[in-house]
Amino acid sequence: MIIDFHTHLFPPSFRENRQRLFEGEPAFRMIYGSAQAKLAGASDLLRHMDEAGIQKSIVFGFPWEKTANFQRHNDYIMDMVARYPDRFIGFCCFSPLSFQAAREAERCLRGGLSGVGELAVYAGGMSRSVVDAYVDIMAVCHEWNVPVLIHTNEPVGHHYPGKAPMTLREIYRFIKSFPHNRLVLAHWGGGIFFYALMRKEVRDVLKNVWFDTAASPFLYRPDVYRLAGELVGYEKILFGTDYPLLPAKRYFQEMASSGISEENKNRVLGGNAEDLLGIASGNHKPNVKGG
Repeated sequence: MIIDFHTHLFPPSFRENRQRLFEGEPAFRMIYGSAQAKLAGASDLLRHMDEAGIQKSIVFGFPWEKTANFQRHNDYIMDMVARYPDRFIGFCCFSPLSFQAAREAERCLRGGLSGVGELAVYAGGMSRSVVDAYVDIMAVCHEWNVPVLIHTNEPVGHHYPGKAPMTLREIYRFIKSFPHNRLVLAHWGGGIFFYALMRKEVRDVLKNVWFDTAASPFLYRPDVYRLAGELVGYEKILFGTDYPLLPAKRYFQEMASSGISEENKNRVLGGNAEDLLGIASGNHKPNVKGG
């Protein structure tokens, strides 16, 4: 089974008039201000999945600042998961700085969603105050035994919309702050997997951490699959496209040229997601509180 762990969906009203959402949402305006930045709906993603041979996708929205925006968006995700339960697995999304964040996570998990993410503070990165804002959210996710997908990015290299100001020290501090949560770090975790080579501490700190491949063709050479697999284990890598940013075929081509074995490729493409989400025999059952 192929599972895309990182896709973004937007409700029709958001797609049809994005400009009205810009006020009070600087991150959304930065990333989606251009008409060239595509906003996709459920039918778009299903068509892409069928063309690429993807059986399931983890779907989520955007880390809105305004409560009304993230509640409407999360409602749409819940509706789409209910409509296509065999194809979509939903995560809830919101600004982790919102005073409603933990309450919204609880509401959405009760509503049938299976995780939280992709959470991000594009202006603040992972400063100490941002990490502190996650405490109640992480407590809810630990209680419900669900994974949390966090936006991370590399602290060096070229600039692009959505590249947050963060350092590897900050990413590491964030991971250490929540050792009992299952964390998925988007975009290869900003490259922090390299430090799994260290003799002390780091491998233990990373034991509950996975890395997704979202935007990889824009960021890294195909060798990243082999190198990350050798450093942290292929069982820690999750295929994610960041749809609609890039089509799945770009990732398939890079994996094919990366030199990894067919067994490890199958792990990355879906086996690891099945294990992380508790999918058995193709049937996903949402986590329950205290489970």
